Amino acid sequence: MIQFTEEQRHRLAELGAEAAGLDAAFEDAAQRNRAFQQWESRLVAGQQQRLEQWCAERRRPFILELEERLAVALRAEGFLQMHTPLIISRARLEKMGVFSGSIMEKQVFWLDDRRCLRPMLAPNLYECMRELGRLRPRPLRLFEVGPCFRRETQGQRHANEFTMLNLVEMGVPEGEDLRERLLRWGRLVLDTAGIAGWRMVGEESSVYGETDDFVDANGMELASSAVGPHPLDAPWGIMENWVGIGFGLERLCMAATGESNMARAGRSLAYINGIRLHL
Repeated sequence: MIQFTEEQRHRLAELGAEAAGLDAAFEDAAQRNRAFQQWESRLVAGQQQRLEQWCAERRRPFILELEERLAVALRAEGFLQMHTPLIISRARLEKMGVFSGSIMEKQVFWLDDRRCLRPMLAPNLYECMRELGRLRPRPLRLFEVGPCFRRETQGQRHANEFTMLNLVEMGVPEGEDLRERLLRWGRLVLDTAGIAGWRMVGEESSVYGETDDFVDANGMELASSAVGPHPLDAPWGIMENWVGIGFGLERLCMAATGESNMARAGRSLAYINGIRLHL
C-alpha cells in the first residue's frame, strides 16, 4: 500500500483538504494519482466558488471585519483607541525586561543598534498610560490594534508578522476583583468575535511572569493577560492598579472561522480571506 506523495499532500492541504484524508492508502500509484486528481479538482472548484461569493458579497477579509467590530465594541465601553509607531527604541524594550541575549531579544527584527520593529504593543501603551494618565480621570481605558513583528518559526500558529489587540484599564475602582475585570473585557472581545467554549488557564510569560491565558475549545492560546501593580510598572512611572489583555487577531480569526493556520487568516499574497489564490 502507498500514500499520497509529499507534493500531493502539500497541494491538497493548501486547498483546504481535511487532514484525516491525507493519510489515505492506495494499492498502487495509478489509483493514488486518480484519487489525487479527483480530490484536487473538487477542492479547486470549492475555492473558486468561495472566491466568487466573497467578491460578490463581503469584498474584504474577515480579519478586517473583526477588527472593526472589536474597535466599535471597545469604544462603546469607554476605551480610547490608540495609534502608535511601528518602530520603537531599544530603551523601550529594555523597560519591558527585554535585554541583550534574552530569548525575546533574539526574536526582534532590529533595524540598527537602537531601533527595531515592535514585537509587542505593550511599550507604547505604557507610554500612553503615563501621558494620558496625567490628563484623564479614572478608570482610564485604552486599546490598540496593529501589526507586530517577531523572528518566529513559521507554522500553523506563528508568523513573523501578526496583528495584536491590546487593551488596558488603569485605575480600577477599589474593591473590584481584578480577575473579574479581566474576565469582563476578555468576554467582551471573545463574544464579539463569536467564539464559544473558551476558558482561562494559568501560564508563564517571559515578560510578565505568571499570567492568565484565554484559550479556545481546542486549547489554542488566543490571548494573554496581566494585572498591575507589576514590577515592570516602575520604569514607566505607573503607580496604580490596572488590568491588560493582549489578543492575537489572526488566532481569533482561526477560532471564529475554523481556518487551519495563520497564513489563511492574516496578511498574505497566497490567500485572501482564507481562499487559496494559486488555483
